[in-house]
Amino acid sequence: MLRTSRSLPVLLLTLMLLALGACAHKQVATDKPAGEGVLLVAFGTSVPEAMESMHAVDAAFKAAFPNEPVVWAYTSQIIRKKIAEQGRPVGGISEGLAKLAAQGVRVVRVQSLHVMAGQEFSALERAVLLDVKKHPGRFEAVFLGRPLLESREDANALAQAVLADVRPMRAKGEALVLMGHGQEQGRAGLTLEGARAVFRDTDRNVFMATVEGARGFEELLAELKTSKVKKVILEPLMLVAGDHARNDLAGEEEDSWASRLARAGITTRANLKGLGQIAGARDILIRHAKESTDDLTREPRKQ
Repeated sequence: MLRTSRSLPVLLLTLMLLALGACAHKQVATDKPAGEGVLLVAFGTSVPEAMESMHAVDAAFKAAFPNEPVVWAYTSQIIRKKIAEQGRPVGGISEGLAKLAAQGVRVVRVQSLHVMAGQEFSALERAVLLDVKKHPGRFEAVFLGRPLLESREDANALAQAVLADVRPMRAKGEALVLMGHGQEQGRAGLTLEGARAVFRDTDRNVFMATVEGARGFEELLAELKTSKVKKVILEPLMLVAGDHARNDLAGEEEDSWASRLARAGITTRANLKGLGQIAGARDILIRHAKESTDDLTREPRKQ
């Protein structure tokens, strides 16, 4: 009896230590290893009001990729210099990849935040490839996520998201005019036309043109006149409502779209909201990041 009473505390202590060890093991087992990370790549913006889109995208990706570092990179050197002077620096692609490597990341998902695969996306891809070549073996895989509009599925999803978002402020018979960026060389011109067709199939009172490129303001104005449109909402088809949205689209200058439409007898009002502020648009980008199998550290598969 005496021997049993003395051994009981020892037995209880042993059981407690085993339980603590099991809990610690369970904690280690459930913690996700820090081996993966995300690099979000955008042109960038220095307009403080436009940062709401960036913050929304950042929060969405951190929720979609929990326990993984999410790092930003801006491709515009001018923007990077300007915001560095403001005390909020963002690095380029090489700096972003180096930052992820320093955090022990071995698998990177580089997600383009461009709307279409034009000149800037091509430059992004080259920059990542050059960095991978410069640092062989630093990452096990570097997956490249495609821009926002890559397929009919993407265009349908974006059309539904944009139209649902603007619906509460849109009056009956009021048209929606979307301003894309476009580019002089027109590499994404067919993508724009495809997206425009999908938007028009969804809602015949949606019109689309770009700051640069083949489908400009004159084509837009002709369409609006043919359709006898008298009232429009102006909205950017861009990640952020930055300089183009606030000046070229809705500004008070004589050459802004708002001013030129007013002179044509069309009443305008602006919805200065970037695509990054629309949940459905963010969902497309997240899907592209998760589904990408384009590993830039590997040779292309031979068919």
